[in-house]
Amino acid sequence: MTRALLQGLVLFLLPFVLFAAYLVIRRRNALAWSSWSDQSLWLAIAGLVMVIVSLVVTGLTTDGQTGAFVPTHIENGRVVPGQFQ
Repeated sequence: MTRALLQGLVLFLLPFVLFAAYLVIRRRNALAWSSWSDQSLWLAIAGLVMVIVSLVVTGLTTDGQTGAFVPTHIENGRVVPGQFQ
């Protein structure tokens, strides 16, 4: 779950990081609010679109598990890993 949250956060922040790099390359002050004020809404929308697209793609491309999950248990003194049945 932590990995999924971090991936979403990175995808959301990616447009902001790229825009900051653009400001640095253009020799503008990346810390001044005036550089960000007009673009912040579009950057947030771009980040949200990236997160939504990644969730849709992940949902469409993962293998759906059917059946019931049997958790890890011990049978006859041996550990049997969890599996779907």
